[in-house]
Amino acid sequence: MKAAVIESVGRAVVAEVPDPTPGPREVVVEVAACGLCGTDLHILQGEFAPKLPIVPGHEFAGQVVGVGTQVTELAVGDRVAVDPSLYCYECRYCRTGHNNLCERWAAIGVTTAGGAAQYAVAPVANCVRLPEHVRTQDAALVEPLSCAVRGYDVLQSRLGAHVLIYGSGTMGLMMLELAKRTGAASVDMVDVNPTRLETARRLGVSASAANPDELDRPQGWDLVVDATGNAAAIQDGLERVAKAGTFLQFGVADYATRVTIDPYRIYNQEITITGSMAVLHSFERAAELFATGVLDPEIFISDRLPLDRYPEALEQFAAGVGRKIVVVP
Repeated sequence: MKAAVIESVGRAVVAEVPDPTPGPREVVVEVAACGLCGTDLHILQGEFAPKLPIVPGHEFAGQVVGVGTQVTELAVGDRVAVDPSLYCYECRYCRTGHNNLCERWAAIGVTTAGGAAQYAVAPVANCVRLPEHVRTQDAALVEPLSCAVRGYDVLQSRLGAHVLIYGSGTMGLMMLELAKRTGAASVDMVDVNPTRLETARRLGVSASAANPDELDRPQGWDLVVDATGNAAAIQDGLERVAKAGTFLQFGVADYATRVTIDPYRIYNQEITITGSMAVLHSFERAAELFATGVLDPEIFISDRLPLDRYPEALEQFAAGVGRKIVVVP
């Protein structure tokens, strides 16, 4: 079969690889669409993936075309979105409900072959059947939405909060949509990319700017979310949190990224700094929200490129052009 392969640091190609074979409790999915994510760029840069080469792609959906000998929950022809998370269920973190912090954490498309291919293998337990009205090629958005749902679980957002989001890429826009639906009094957004900010305005952001100094909230925001992973944005965002407010590190930063905190201010103003790591008990809820129309795929997906152009798609994504880019085998 044909698949994208990150062969080595900085090098991605499209090549022929062996067809996948399901284990007893696995299914083979014919991929309809696979989204690109910042994690894919980190893998390309030599981070996250334990070893290369790897077939990337952890945001994908498709149709079941093969089932293992012990699979009864799904049948050939079922359309599914796939949760890429792979846990050991044995370590301390799994046993205390923090599976996303598993000591043996793994993921389809990160540590094992993923969905940037014609076919992918997934545990049957990781597959969520799609309702009839949801297009399979759109359902690659379920996985990133599940990460955003997890982010809002961490935030424990309260009604009437004023929210500031750094970054109006796919994830920032998803956080915007969830903020609007969790009772935010206002949702402001900061981005240096004017095209992306225009999308945020189209989705109903309260205010937007390239510089937060242009926004009118000198007392700060109750919830500040970084969806960039950029050190300058993170540093600025930490200074914008209101008293008793919360800063959420949602964007994935490089390992070497460092910022400075003010411990006295954190103490004196009771500021919470927290993080949100991937998916936790949120994939099924994200699939249900997606089925209700919480996201408009035609707005969120800016480019649908053939799998043959995967290296080009990575370059476009790295350049910040477009919103969600998906490859279609």
